[in-house]
Amino acid sequence: MATRRVRIFTLFERFWHWSQMLLIMFLMFTGFGVHGFHHILNFEHAVTLHTLAAFALLLLWAFSIFWLFTTRNWRHFIPTVKGMWGVLRFYILGIFKGEHHPYRKAFWRKHNPLQALTYLMLKIVLFPLIWGSGLIYLFYFVWRDIPHATQLLDGVALVHTGAAFTILTFVLIHVYMLTTGHSFRAHVMPMIDGFDEVDLTPEEEAYLQNDEPENIR
Repeated sequence: MATRRVRIFTLFERFWHWSQMLLIMFLMFTGFGVHGFHHILNFEHAVTLHTLAAFALLLLWAFSIFWLFTTRNWRHFIPTVKGMWGVLRFYILGIFKGEHHPYRKAFWRKHNPLQALTYLMLKIVLFPLIWGSGLIYLFYFVWRDIPHATQLLDGVALVHTGAAFTILTFVLIHVYMLTTGHSFRAHVMPMIDGFDEVDLTPEEEAYLQNDEPENIR
């Protein structure tokens, strides 16, 4: 195995990542405004901006899902049991003892087992939960005449807010993880220029050098 710097994050992935981050931050800001945690925006403006940002993020996710399946990049998000314990042990204990991360990125596997599991749960559980509850809340006028609609709306709002705080927790942990191990810059740069250190087989290295020289350094 040879370790080389390889472009493993495409331009669309980087655009998707940063756009998603900005929209989620804006949604949290406006969402907190809706709940009265701040008064930078009045209630009507907070609701309008929150709704517009939500639809923008939904559109971005629709494009990202299409991209994942047409490019077969969905495979990077399938978790595996192999190596899971080593990664868990590292984050629980090894990271505080200065040990090296046990996982090495491969050309065909961008995410370690724990990352893949976390991202998969976000995509198939948490994101659909917050989107479903948000749309149900938004279209309350369609079902407001059913029995106990007000109580059901309170439950939907609670689910939506709980999912939002769970996403906020993920964001905070994600940012914290960027400060561990290598330098903060080393963690962030792959999502800026697309290049990261990857273990390559001789066949993969030869393929990149011959067919995609612009993607290997």
